[in-house]
Amino acid sequence: MTLPRQTGFFGHPAGLRTLYFVELWERFSYYGMRALLVLFMTAPIAAGGLGMPTSEAGPIYGMYTATAYLTCLPGGWIADRLIGQRRAVLMGGIIIMIGHIILAFPGVTTFFAGLLFVVVGTGLLKPNISTMVGQLYATEDERRDGGFSIFYMGINLGALLAPLVTSSLAQEQWFKDMLTGWGISPESSWHWGFGATAVGMFIGVVWYIIDSKTLGDAGTAPAVSGPNEAAQLRRKFWMGLGLFGAVLVVLVGLQASGVVAFNVERVSKVFGTGLLLTVLAFFIWLFASGGWTPEEKKRLVVLSVLFLGACVFWSVFEQAGSTLTLFAERSTRNELFGMSFASGKWQSVNSLWVIILAPIFAFLWVKLGNRNPTSTAKFSLGLLFVSAGFALMVPAAQLAANGDRVGWWWLLGCYFLHSVGEMCLSPVGLSAMTRFAPARVGSLMMGVWFLATSVGSFIGGSVAGLYEKFSLPQLFGVVALYALAFAVILALMVKPIKRMLARG
Repeated sequence: MTLPRQTGFFGHPAGLRTLYFVELWERFSYYGMRALLVLFMTAPIAAGGLGMPTSEAGPIYGMYTATAYLTCLPGGWIADRLIGQRRAVLMGGIIIMIGHIILAFPGVTTFFAGLLFVVVGTGLLKPNISTMVGQLYATEDERRDGGFSIFYMGINLGALLAPLVTSSLAQEQWFKDMLTGWGISPESSWHWGFGATAVGMFIGVVWYIIDSKTLGDAGTAPAVSGPNEAAQLRRKFWMGLGLFGAVLVVLVGLQASGVVAFNVERVSKVFGTGLLLTVLAFFIWLFASGGWTPEEKKRLVVLSVLFLGACVFWSVFEQAGSTLTLFAERSTRNELFGMSFASGKWQSVNSLWVIILAPIFAFLWVKLGNRNPTSTAKFSLGLLFVSAGFALMVPAAQLAANGDRVGWWWLLGCYFLHSVGEMCLSPVGLSAMTRFAPARVGSLMMGVWFLATSVGSFIGGSVAGLYEKFSLPQLFGVVALYALAFAVILALMVKPIKRMLARG
């Protein structure tokens, strides 16, 4: 049920406040951990890390971030058909918190187990909280894009604070000295950083429980027609879960018995193939399933185009946690006003720019009114700006080619351009999914939006695995041209899509 028009939170529904702060703390936990992942995996074992080469750490990072967003697809289905968005968000938050607690304990096993919990929890929380934001507004409410921009500012406030906290605990010498004074190994500082993310998610869960009264009926019940359908869907869920568990047991058994030797490269290839097949299978099923009206089919075509644009955008943008993090650690003078800072803190810069830009863009989209660009045009602009960010890094990489460290302003400018691109694409994409998606697959289509992030994250992680195999000017230049090409393609599709939607 859509709530009546409310203005309890800066002119927007009061429920936006609840979801804003929950997402803030969930993103605190996610980005706080993301800022450390590649650095932790590539740090020497003697320094408390896992001692991995970038050729392994990059693909692992890509598979983790891809899987975290890939699970948004079943997470959206579970909410739509079984438990509703309200309960899915709560369950997801609790599971994420458990995952971060596990990561706070040293060990390779706890590292991967903690990531698994975070992946499952993110799949339940991420698509459904965004869907609930859309449910706070009427379909044609002009505040919708602005509301998502405000919501997106909350996401980025959490992402801004998290690396400042977690990288200070994990990387900076003052905290390691403090641990030594307590009689604790300073090499364990990484896990204190991971532990801080668990605290953030705990705050988010408590806030959600206390303040959920503002949400009214949003997300309270799954979209099923009756008890018979609900029973059938539950059987499908348990059958699917059982099949997945059986496949997992077989794979573990093959590895343990030595029949198949899995390594990062092999797993990455299998994962990439599976991800591609998943995307193809989903869209074939989506368009082949009956019951769509002509108008709904047009909207699904638009969502498919936006999906492709988002895949390309995130494959470039998500290198912030991998390629650009390695550049910050190895090739940048991390000093400001004569004081050095941890390289992980660069992960906060994008969010700082977004917080500055979000109210500007929220105002801009409303101010433009009927002249507001279409979603496709905004996506094209997003790709153009993210391409420009990597183009800026090409001369920086050339300056750093001989081993010298470059000034911090290169990364600052890159993140600014990426953030402008993000504001043109990400909140607009969230809004478009809630506006164009047929009601009976609302959360599922929000899962599709995060599936695009999954595909992009995997590609971005794979590129990071090439960090030491190609020259950085070449690597950054190819990435910039790749994004630019798709920006042009989307720009050429703006008018055809607009004409298609205009036809009755």
